[in-house]
Amino acid sequence: MPKTYAAPAAFSEKPFVAIPMTPVESHQVAAIGYSAERRTLQVTFTRGPGHVYQYPDCDAQLHADFMAAESKGKFFGEHVKPLAFDKFPAPVAA
Repeated sequence: MPKTYAAPAAFSEKPFVAIPMTPVESHQVAAIGYSAERRTLQVTFTRGPGHVYQYPDCDAQLHADFMAAESKGKFFGEHVKPLAFDKFPAPVAA
């Protein structure tokens, strides 16, 4: 029986505020950023067009634990994926 997938999430209508990103070694997660001022975690992935996902109301400890995780993909699936997020289009390359 073929696996079914949910429709992709729509882009957020909120204004996008970029957060500096740190590339990470992972088969799933490309880069992670965090804004302490906005309490927002930002993630991009290795697959797909490079859309940006922002997870509001995250504390600095979640970011630190994510960065320290041996498996970024596993940590993402267990601790970040269930959270509410805003999705933004991939930045346009200069």
